[in-house]
Amino acid sequence: MEPLTKDTCRGNWGTLLLPINPDDTIDFSRLSHEIDILIAAHVDGIYSNGTAGEFHTQTETEFDQISQLLAEKCNAARMPFQIGVSHSVPAIVLDRIRRTQALKPSAYQVILPDWVAVTNQEARIFFNRISEAAHPVPLVLYNPPHAKRVLPPAGYQELLETIPALISVKLLDGDEQWYEQMKLVADRIAVFVPGHHLATGIEKGVASGAYSNVACINPKAAQQWWKMMQTDINEALQVQNAIQSFFDAYIVPFAKKGFSNPALDKLLAAVAGWAPVGTRLRWPYQWIPETDVPDVRKGAHRHLPGWFFEAI
Repeated sequence: MEPLTKDTCRGNWGTLLLPINPDDTIDFSRLSHEIDILIAAHVDGIYSNGTAGEFHTQTETEFDQISQLLAEKCNAARMPFQIGVSHSVPAIVLDRIRRTQALKPSAYQVILPDWVAVTNQEARIFFNRISEAAHPVPLVLYNPPHAKRVLPPAGYQELLETIPALISVKLLDGDEQWYEQMKLVADRIAVFVPGHHLATGIEKGVASGAYSNVACINPKAAQQWWKMMQTDINEALQVQNAIQSFFDAYIVPFAKKGFSNPALDKLLAAVAGWAPVGTRLRWPYQWIPETDVPDVRKGAHRHLPGWFFEAI
């Protein structure tokens, strides 16, 4: 695959969710099937080893296996893919890049060093080394709210002055002022907002796409919704309202109980049942019991448009 650019990095991207066996191992047979389903859904791209992919629980051997499997299937299908190389140890990030360059990913997704928060200068130093190692593969900064250092709009602008390999950022959007400030950033980089805020991001002229939690519900439906945003933004905003109402009623209560984002994403996948992932997380993290899925599924059918489930 050709490396992504600021202009080609866009759309509805699906994440890999790790199917976990009762003995805490990764079920690579189920993971392979999941990748096949995402490819068949014609999402705009697939990425591995994000938070939903539980990168923070993987061994290096598992990282290599996941990356190899994703690359083989996506390269064969001409499906753009990003490999998440995030790790709290910067030297391991470099090593992961060196080990996977032959897989020809479309981009690498990376977090800033995550134990001691970096200064602006340290962030530039980090990205300079990472971009040299990754060349010619571009970089995507994953900068979620729980990162040790969350950059303001001006922080992204500063990075872009010296790191041309940085083509995209995945972040949480903000209020009207944030969107206004991010317009200058969006002129130079592909801004990816949360999936359930994507229609707003498109309406504001800032978002290029989403590394999408909505695709966790149903990748085909999320792709259909993305296409709707290109032709009927008002209808897409109504769908977004329905998605957010469902989240508020059935997903946010689990977050308030302390369940992590990976637990919520796996619950979403289990609700629609589009892939054999299951809700189990890796030790030591707690997952939402499968017995809670039927009630959430009923809520999804009440709140979401029917085509969300017809598209499975």
